[in-house]
Amino acid sequence: MIQQDSCEKDKCIVVRVDTNGLQYDINAIVKAFYPDKTIVVTEPGILLRDDSIYDMSAWMNVDTSRGIISIGEDIHTYGIDKVLGAKNSFKLALYDVMCAITGRTLPWGNLTGVRPTKIAMTHMREGMSNPQILDYMMSHHKVSEAKAHLALDIAHREANLLSKIDHRHGYSLYIDIPFCPTTCLYCSFTSYPYAAWKSRIDEYLNALFKEIDYVAEAFVRTPDTIYIGGGTPTSLDEENLERLLKYLTERIDISGCLEFTCEAGRPDSITREKLRIMKRYGITRVSINPQTMQQKTLDIIGRRVAPAQVIDAYHMAREEGFDNINMDIILGLPGEGVSEVADTLRRIRELKPDALTVHSLAIKRASALKQHLDEIGIEALVNTDETMALAADCAHSMGMEPYYLYRQKNMSGNFENTGYSIPGKEGIYNILIMEEVQSIVALGAGAISKRVDYDPINITRTENPKDIDNYITRIDEMITRKKELFSVY
Repeated sequence: MIQQDSCEKDKCIVVRVDTNGLQYDINAIVKAFYPDKTIVVTEPGILLRDDSIYDMSAWMNVDTSRGIISIGEDIHTYGIDKVLGAKNSFKLALYDVMCAITGRTLPWGNLTGVRPTKIAMTHMREGMSNPQILDYMMSHHKVSEAKAHLALDIAHREANLLSKIDHRHGYSLYIDIPFCPTTCLYCSFTSYPYAAWKSRIDEYLNALFKEIDYVAEAFVRTPDTIYIGGGTPTSLDEENLERLLKYLTERIDISGCLEFTCEAGRPDSITREKLRIMKRYGITRVSINPQTMQQKTLDIIGRRVAPAQVIDAYHMAREEGFDNINMDIILGLPGEGVSEVADTLRRIRELKPDALTVHSLAIKRASALKQHLDEIGIEALVNTDETMALAADCAHSMGMEPYYLYRQKNMSGNFENTGYSIPGKEGIYNILIMEEVQSIVALGAGAISKRVDYDPINITRTENPKDIDNYITRIDEMITRKKELFSVY
């Protein structure tokens, strides 16, 4: 049997494994050590399209039945730890092998596909002490001491915030506006140019209103939080933004809502009147995102804004009475080193936002940004401990503490995304969605609704189509799916 592949010579590592169910973990761990390689995980006996182009030393064979990991002529054996179980014992062994081969360690050790804070919170509920949790994360997952402390610190902060919310019996509402002025090259979210869809915005909003009607009829309680994201919601013109918020607040009781967020990520989409409309309809939290304050970088990543627009939009939001403003930045952007990151942070510190979300860039091999960088001959930087520390120090200097954390595949430097905020200005929705501790009713193209049941914990999902035409034409089907998902809720 021949397996098709898209590898180039010397840019691919092939792993043959005898057991199904390990493909994701193998790919994630090996890729973290070799971010510039394509990882192909396949079964023994399956030939690639052209086996002859690969250097045998770049092949890895995994025999879980005998506890053997071999790379070229090097053979490594491992046993099954009763505490860890077969899968986690293998992941730990593979991580140790990769460390030995590369001479490197990773800040989050062998963790793949799991939120570090979830591990800490689970053990907290089980009664483990802080030293025991730290020891578990460092010994069983090889997490660095600094990252283990970060995860535990955030887990305690999250637990404290969640204790003040009846999240088991409530729900949160997410509304997706999948339009942007233009699409940044690094973006992986569902996003369409607003100008190209302007003549059909009515159709999209009418479909969205049908979903809002369903929520108004099916849920008696006020949502704990509402989050309008995208895309860029403020891509909507003033008339349509007001139309959306007016319909939403007339149909959904928001009187008991703890937090009402609207992303205003692109400063070129913000006007004073839009800010006044948002304030008028009860929005309490906005996100104005520079990503970087370096014009050269903004040009490279296709983000057609200027740092001055960020500053102007921020001051307008303050003048219109917003006292909970988040700003996002991305570390690991092409062409940026320590001095560029330090300058961006200095300029953000001068503004003094209430929250700062620090993202580590995740570049997919086939992404528009990767292709663009290849074309113009610029290497994508790997994020570093130094730039991560600069961001953390900047947040602390503004009186902020880390309150939520998550990780993604292909993340620069194998780091994390961390949300910092001044106490009392945390984004509650961010905690609820990341820790999966509350049902989320999600409306709009590409939105994913999640139902969370307790005793035992069980999470079920239903997705709306990402394609806008599909979403509009199948809206009744989407509502039926939600009725089934949230029946007897």
